[in-house]
Amino acid sequence: MKIPGEVVNRLTLYHFILEDLNEGDVYISSKKIAKFLEIDDSQVRKDLKYINTVGKRKLGYNAKELKKAIEEKLGFKKTRDVFIVGAGNLGSALAKYSTFKDYGMNIIAMFDTDPKKIGTIINGKEVFDITKVGHMVQKLNVDIAILTVPKEYAKGAANYLAGSGIKYIWNFTPCILDVPDNIKVWNENLIGSFLQFTNRDEVEDDKNDDGN
Repeated sequence: MKIPGEVVNRLTLYHFILEDLNEGDVYISSKKIAKFLEIDDSQVRKDLKYINTVGKRKLGYNAKELKKAIEEKLGFKKTRDVFIVGAGNLGSALAKYSTFKDYGMNIIAMFDTDPKKIGTIINGKEVFDITKVGHMVQKLNVDIAILTVPKEYAKGAANYLAGSGIKYIWNFTPCILDVPDNIKVWNENLIGSFLQFTNRDEVEDDKNDDGN
C-alpha cells in the first residue's frame, strides 16, 4: 500500500517523539502522540494503520516495536547517497546536519560555481566544480541532488542536473523548476512554511468565524 506524502511526514514526526521517550516508557498512546503535535488522536490511529501496527487496549502501542515498524516501513536503514548543489549558507548547513544519516541520507559531495568554494571541505564533504556532476553521477551511481543555489541560478542548475543523470531533486530554492517529466522534484517551501506558522492564529480565527 502506497503511503501518502502527508502520512509519511507525520510518521517521521511520530518517530521523533519515540526517539525522545524515556527508557521506562514501554507503551505510548495515540492520545499522547497527538498531544505533542496538536492533532486529533484518531488521525494518529489512521496513520499507524499504514504500518500494520495495532495497539493494546488501555496501554497503547509498544514504543520500541512502533519505532522499529516505522523505520522498516519508511526505509530508514536503506542508505541513499546524495549530492548538494550550492555550497552557500543553506547548503553548508544541510551538509553539517548529521541527523540525515540516521534516516538513510548520506551526503557525499557538494558542487558550486564559485572558485573560492571549489576544493574546500565542509563537514568532510568536498566542494567540486558543478561541471563535474555528470562524471560523478556515473562514477558514484548517485541519482539524488539537493538544490540550494540562489533563485536566479535555480532553473539553469536544475536543467544541468537533469542532463547529468540526476533523477530526483530536493528543491530548497524559491523557484518552481521546469524539468523533464522523468525527473522527480520535491519543493521544500520554506517561505510558505514560515507564513503558515506565523499566520496560524489568524487561520484558526477565520475558521471559527465561518462556523467550521
